[in-house]
Amino acid sequence: MQDMRILKSKKLQEYILKTFCYPKEHEQLKQLREATVDKYQHWSIMNVPVDEAIFLSMLLKVTNAKKIIEIGVFTGYSLLNAALAVPNDALILAIDPDREAYETGLPYIRKAGVESKIKFIQSDAQTILKDLLAKNEEAGSFDFVFVDADKENYVVYHELVLKLVKIGGLICYDNTLWKGSVALSEDDEMEDFLKGGSKTFRAFNEFIAGDARVEVSLVSIGDGLTICRRLE
Repeated sequence: MQDMRILKSKKLQEYILKTFCYPKEHEQLKQLREATVDKYQHWSIMNVPVDEAIFLSMLLKVTNAKKIIEIGVFTGYSLLNAALAVPNDALILAIDPDREAYETGLPYIRKAGVESKIKFIQSDAQTILKDLLAKNEEAGSFDFVFVDADKENYVVYHELVLKLVKIGGLICYDNTLWKGSVALSEDDEMEDFLKGGSKTFRAFNEFIAGDARVEVSLVSIGDGLTICRRLE
């Protein structure tokens, strides 16, 4: 699988990473990033890149998020990044059916001393989100949601988490520019994995852009990050 970053200049990527990112990266995040590359090789790109992680960390801090959902964990780079950013009394519900990948990152989470902030749930996300909504006290109680899971279900996740996040809370969707392919038409030549994803994300992006329930910003970082602020 190719690098999904939409920034094409490798020199500019290196400049950003070396100047603003790697010097600020927590040691356990660095070790987890390297361990993920060693174990999963090219699939390691499923973790968020360092510059995006730093941006997400800042969002969590400025919003003082304490109750968070992360849908899609993989080895836990973004999860550890979030746990380091939030206060000690915060809770992150981390949902993923793949416990083995999560356990790759668990030693680094423990070394960083933030495991107590995390509740990992091995499950498909829709089941857990519906269970949370069935408990009336959970609706509108979450500050922040990060979605980086099965892309074809982003609209389904949106309808569920929009009821769980508080008014003014944030929902962030990863990979929404899909290597820039969303700007191409279905007739343009592209690799198969890009073609399927581009169609999915064009539909999702059009849906989100027209959703009056949220204020939206699409940030050109990583592979595209869509930030939704719940209005009602």
